[in-house]
Amino acid sequence: MELEKIVKFLKEAGTYYLATVEGDQPRVRPFGTVNEFEGKLYIQTGKSKEVSKQLHINPKAEICAFKDGVWLRIACTLVEDDNVEARKSMLDAYPQLRGMYSENDGNTEVFYMKDAVATFSSFTAAPEIIEF
Repeated sequence: MELEKIVKFLKEAGTYYLATVEGDQPRVRPFGTVNEFEGKLYIQTGKSKEVSKQLHINPKAEICAFKDGVWLRIACTLVEDDNVEARKSMLDAYPQLRGMYSENDGNTEVFYMKDAVATFSSFTAAPEIIEF
């Protein structure tokens, strides 16, 4: 149930920001893909992108999204899942990506969140922390 709350928030926010590290320089970019598969929370990118290269060197990341006066931050380790079914599930959830990606194209990759700590915050309520 707690994971569902996180997925719902991210999907309704539409855009979240993913922070990675490149050497000693933080890198942040907008993302929109989030999918629950086999009880894990996934994001998707392409292996040719810099974000993929950064995550393979240092898989620690943080996500931030904002909606209706509430923000969600998720600190986690992103783990690549090379299971074709995980890639297919993501692309089935976002069919508009199929013009650029395929589960068998050698470029599409999905990462699931491990050792994740999600924090819902606002200026009007105490933080709510969910670990998954």
